Amino acid sequence: MIVEPCEDTWQALPLPGADVRYAASWLVKDEADRLLERLLDEISWEQHRFLMFGREVSAPRLSCWIGGPGTTYMYSRTRFEPRTWTPSLTPLRARLEQFCGAHFNSVLANLYRDGRDSMGWHSDDEPELGEQPVIASLSLGATRRFRLRRRVPRGTRLAPADTMECPLAHGSLLLMAGATQRLYQHDLPKSAAVDTPRINLTFRYIHTLASRRP
Repeated sequence: MIVEPCEDTWQALPLPGADVRYAASWLVKDEADRLLERLLDEISWEQHRFLMFGREVSAPRLSCWIGGPGTTYMYSRTRFEPRTWTPSLTPLRARLEQFCGAHFNSVLANLYRDGRDSMGWHSDDEPELGEQPVIASLSLGATRRFRLRRRVPRGTRLAPADTMECPLAHGSLLLMAGATQRLYQHDLPKSAAVDTPRINLTFRYIHTLASRRP
């Protein structure tokens, strides 16, 4: 199922039990163009390495974990210490917080250099994100296919109707909240037709160890 987005208002995606909303034109093109160029230079991009099936592999994209004190992040058994907020990301965070009605203390920046870079199926359900994380995902650059599918037991075959696809356009904003991460996975597949870069910023809130204690 492919969702054709509305232009500049929130559109709720029809995913049972989830809270996923999309605004196709959250940033106008000129502003999105300027932000893309600034972030390409401001962010300290690196190729993260992860442990997978007992061996270390390079991520098929460039990334940077950014946040304030106490926002250390564990992903795929790898510990990421945050880099400091950049001049462009600080005001952008405040604007997103007001628009989304949520608080964000960190952001994962991903740079997909072209259609060969990708993100595999996963859920953002690490303990430090809390039980019902609110994740605001801003896209800049090339439009890429974004897919969501129900989480099912390993080995269960999904029908095509169980996967939803939403093209993430330049300047668009996707919000995932509620039980979305518990019920669904998402990915960004490779695309031979894409030969230009895309930056994705996923703003989130990291709960410190102290705040997670009962």
